[in-house]
Amino acid sequence: MRDLMSLFTIDDPWFYVAAVVAVLILGIAKGGFAGGAGLIAVPLMSLTIEPARAAAILLPILMLMDATALRPYWRRWDAGVLATTIPGAVVGTAIGLATFDLLSPDALRVMVGTIALVFSVRWWLTRRPRPTREPSFGRGTVWSTIAGFTSFSVHAGGPPLYVYLLSLRPEKTTFQATSVAFFFVVNWLKIGPYAWLGQLDGSNLTTSLVLSPLAPLGIALGAWLHHRVDEKIFFRFVYGSLVILGLKLIRDGLVGA
Repeated sequence: MRDLMSLFTIDDPWFYVAAVVAVLILGIAKGGFAGGAGLIAVPLMSLTIEPARAAAILLPILMLMDATALRPYWRRWDAGVLATTIPGAVVGTAIGLATFDLLSPDALRVMVGTIALVFSVRWWLTRRPRPTREPSFGRGTVWSTIAGFTSFSVHAGGPPLYVYLLSLRPEKTTFQATSVAFFFVVNWLKIGPYAWLGQLDGSNLTTSLVLSPLAPLGIALGAWLHHRVDEKIFFRFVYGSLVILGLKLIRDGLVGA
């Protein structure tokens, strides 16, 4: 029986240590607390398995989280923002599929980490009252295309989306609801290409199933924190986590290159 199960699941205990932490962090982010923290999931799991396999294992779990997280934020998103971002997400997903075999995971880590770090540092250095910006199809398409691409590659679409979304200065619940709705669509866009690339094989799907009970637990914890943390603290936590995660991604990418 043990030999049979080894054909379908990963038996390295260190993988499950990393994966449990990664899935819980993803759930907390999906639940509404420190959305940028979810960026760490694929790199964390990549300590024990290859990044492409980590991304494949996480995709069904992310889809489960999206479906769960949509309920408390149903119709609380900004429809105008979604209208300016979904088309770009489709384009970004297509680019991710076309370049799947061309870009190394380390190059993607450096790219995503740089986006997260530059945007976060810019926010910390320019924290002064600024007028709210209206949704823009041009800016929304640019940043959501990047988000779709990085989400397809390493499930790291958060920072590019936040470049656009946070410039609109949304209320925190609107911010979270719009992010959840956006990535619900993006992750469904990825399922077909992932299957076509052979990423959703029996071993990866079984491992996803083993880890899936952690999804609602992480979301419940994230939702609990979301409704009990001051809005200013919330966004400081988001930006602060992006600084740390950006530095880690850049370091990991350069060391592995």
